[in-house]
Amino acid sequence: MSKHMIGISGSTIMSDPNQLEELFNHDLSHIEIGEFPNEMEAERFFTLAREYGKSFGIHSPLTREGSKYDLIDEIKMPPQKARVLFEREVFKMAKKGAAYVLVHFPYFKNKVSFFEGDIYDGLRFLNHLQNKYGIRIVCEPKLGPAQSPHNIQYLHDCYASFWHDFDLSICLDIGDYRMAAGDQWEKYITRLLPHIKVVHLHNVEYREDGYFWVPLHPQFEQNDQHYDMKPCIDLLNQGESKYFIFEHTPHTRPTPEVVSEGIHWVNQLLK
Repeated sequence: MSKHMIGISGSTIMSDPNQLEELFNHDLSHIEIGEFPNEMEAERFFTLAREYGKSFGIHSPLTREGSKYDLIDEIKMPPQKARVLFEREVFKMAKKGAAYVLVHFPYFKNKVSFFEGDIYDGLRFLNHLQNKYGIRIVCEPKLGPAQSPHNIQYLHDCYASFWHDFDLSICLDIGDYRMAAGDQWEKYITRLLPHIKVVHLHNVEYREDGYFWVPLHPQFEQNDQHYDMKPCIDLLNQGESKYFIFEHTPHTRPTPEVVSEGIHWVNQLLK
C-alpha cells in the first residue's frame, strides 16, 4: 500500500461548476481545487467534499477575481492587497478543514537582479500565516511568461541559503520542472525533496498553437513527443508522504479510459 495520497485537480474540469461532481467520481480520496467562479460555488464544493468524505486542498486563489501571482511582485494587484486577500483565504480554509493552501511562490513577472530579499520577506509572511492559523501552506514555483524558467531558478538558487529557516512545504509541478530544468531536472528536484509535500502530475504536449497539459500515461513514456515521467515519479516516491495530484487540463480531450489508466499506472509506481 502506498504511503502517499493520489488526488485529482480542479484543472481537469477548469473548475467548471457544471462539471464539479465529476471530480468525485474518481476512486481517489483527495481533491485540489481553486479559482471558483464565485463564493457560492466554492461553498457547494465544500458541501460535496463533506458528503463524499473527501479531503481537499485549495489552490489559491479561491475565486477567479483573486490574486494568483502577486505576493512579491505586482502582476494583477499590489502585493500589499494580495497579501490581505490571501490571509483571508488562509483563515477561511483553516475553518473549512482544508489539508493545505497552495500558492504560486516565488513568482516574479520578469527576471530581476536581486530576488533574495523579496523571497525571504515572502517566506516570513507565509510562515507567519501558517503558524497563526494552523494550516499547512504549500509554495509552488511556476514558469514565467514565455515559459521563462527564472522563478524555478530563483528557488533553486536561494533554497540552500534560507528555505530551511521556515517550516513551509513545496509543490513540485513535474511538467514545469521538466520544461525549466531540461536534462538537469534530477538535480533540481533532489535538492528540494526534504520539503516537497505536493506533486502536480501531468505531461506536456507541444502543438503549433502552444503546449498543453495532458494526463500521465505509460504510452507517453515510449515516444519523443512527451517527457518520460517515470524516473521523475520514482525519485519523488522517496522520502515523506506526499499528495500526488493529477493536474492535466481538458484542452486535448483525454478520454476517461486514458485518465483512469494513467491513475492506475501512477498508483502502481508509488506502491
